[in-house]
Amino acid sequence: MTKILYEKTGRIGRITFNRPDVLNAIDGDIPALLSTAVAKANADPDVHVIILSGNGPAFCSGYDLTYYAEGDGGGVAQEMPWDPMKDFALMSGYTEHFMSLWRSHKPVVCKVHGHAVAGGSDIAMCCDLIVMAEDAKIGYMPSRVWGCPTTAMWVYRIGAEKAKRMLFTGDKIDGVEAERLGLVLKAVPAGALDAEVEALAERMATVPSNQLMMQKMVINQAVEAMGLANTQRLATLLDGITRHSPEGINFKNRSEAVGWKQAVRERDQGTYDWTCDVPIDPAD
Repeated sequence: MTKILYEKTGRIGRITFNRPDVLNAIDGDIPALLSTAVAKANADPDVHVIILSGNGPAFCSGYDLTYYAEGDGGGVAQEMPWDPMKDFALMSGYTEHFMSLWRSHKPVVCKVHGHAVAGGSDIAMCCDLIVMAEDAKIGYMPSRVWGCPTTAMWVYRIGAEKAKRMLFTGDKIDGVEAERLGLVLKAVPAGALDAEVEALAERMATVPSNQLMMQKMVINQAVEAMGLANTQRLATLLDGITRHSPEGINFKNRSEAVGWKQAVRERDQGTYDWTCDVPIDPAD
């Protein structure tokens, strides 16, 4: 389980992404390993709180596009005609693993440094509380092409208009802006991030675990009553459609031709027309 580390110190269970060489990018193993670690923390009566973090320069940079966009993608990018239910089965499985954080009986504090982007933002927003470095970045850039956030947590965290602002642009924002939008609990200077998260977790850990579980259950129920499961089902179906639309196929082909870093750069900077599959002429 070296891709995800688990340890316990006192009343705190610590889950850590451990692929620092690829900014903790998500591969086919990470989702199940994450939920396994959550289950381990939940099974330990001495654990009251979980801290989720990432080793190296980032929390999580999203799905590993070397595999998913440049390579065969393990079913994420099928040959046409594609089977939407096969896609849904794969991606809903990933989402269920991410949602183990939401369903965890123990509250989860997410510590974000560097980047929590694309699928990494999905994971962060399944946690109960997010504390972010002021200079860290969060966003869902695949909303520009090749993605729809399957956990669908944006609207539940910041409301319809602000969620639209983020997903209509695919912008990344820093911790200061994320706190202003109400997306994260708090943004602090990078050098103070560890101490801030530790203090919060230690404070929560003094509360009986059954009391923490009851408070989380009540609050989560209020969100779930708004239709979270149905929203996630639609988002996961649409995520598959984005990857197999004409624009999505053009993005996959472009990634294979020039490498995913160049394709992502063109997507995020708006310098490529994915409908016509040509670069955008600045003169136009």
